[in-house]
Amino acid sequence: MSVIYDLEHITTYRYAKPVTFGPHRAIFLPRGSYGGRLLSYSLDTNLASEVRWMMDTLSNNVALIDFQEPGQELVVTYRVRGQHYGFSAITEFPLDPRAEELPVQYTPDEWSDLAVFMRPHAEDPDGRLAAWAKAFVAGDQDDTIDVLKRIMETIHTTLKYQAREADGTQAPAETLRTGTGTCRDYAWLMIEALRRLGLACRFVSGYLYDAALDGGEVGMTGSGATHAWVQVYLPGAGWRNYDPTNRITEGFDLVPVAISRHPGQVIPLSGSWMGDAADYLGMDVQVSIRKLATLADFNQGPSS
Repeated sequence: MSVIYDLEHITTYRYAKPVTFGPHRAIFLPRGSYGGRLLSYSLDTNLASEVRWMMDTLSNNVALIDFQEPGQELVVTYRVRGQHYGFSAITEFPLDPRAEELPVQYTPDEWSDLAVFMRPHAEDPDGRLAAWAKAFVAGDQDDTIDVLKRIMETIHTTLKYQAREADGTQAPAETLRTGTGTCRDYAWLMIEALRRLGLACRFVSGYLYDAALDGGEVGMTGSGATHAWVQVYLPGAGWRNYDPTNRITEGFDLVPVAISRHPGQVIPLSGSWMGDAADYLGMDVQVSIRKLATLADFNQGPSS
């Protein structure tokens, strides 16, 4: 089975008087892979602009936007229609024996390719994060899938989801201290904990399909905006999804856009503007994703 979906992402910046805009960088376009394909897409701005596309070092699709006039309001609208083949359960991809227990034994080639995703990035000055991670493998609790499941469940059940207007992502130790966070904070905490257990992990930015926003009854946490989750590399299974915010590891709800070593590399829209600091009045983001059709062709896979 596959799903045809329409996605719209509108970002609006407002100012007290017209300001001048520097170059902007947008990361909105889903990644093409065995999990899905693009049928059409567009990127529009309310101000005259020039858009160029490139791939970054991790093969993420990046739009570079140069604005050619000042404005009191900046609106960037991105639309895409895509076909999503979803993600299968981990049980359909048996792990290599060397990945069944922690620490996972990566081959020399895997080490070379995965080193940047294995090295912890966030600071842990008091060891709080390391101690929290190691508690999941205390004694003989070394079954890889079991550890991953328990960490995901613990984040989901013991932390409180709390949206905030401040930019950026909390340090994992801060998320543990406060017991609150956003989807980005949850994902970053899980990534940095798993890296301290020797696993290769990467941060994924994307979108979350929520049936409740499309006339259904099932509600998702973090919908209506960009979403973030974790991918873990497990020999035999490859990169596997773990969304601690909604406890998702499979299915059709996660639509990946970009991967990175840390959250700061995949900010959906970033750039500069010139004016008085007091001119900035705020930002509004609206994201909607609608399922248009379900096709019974998933078992056959995407056509070549």
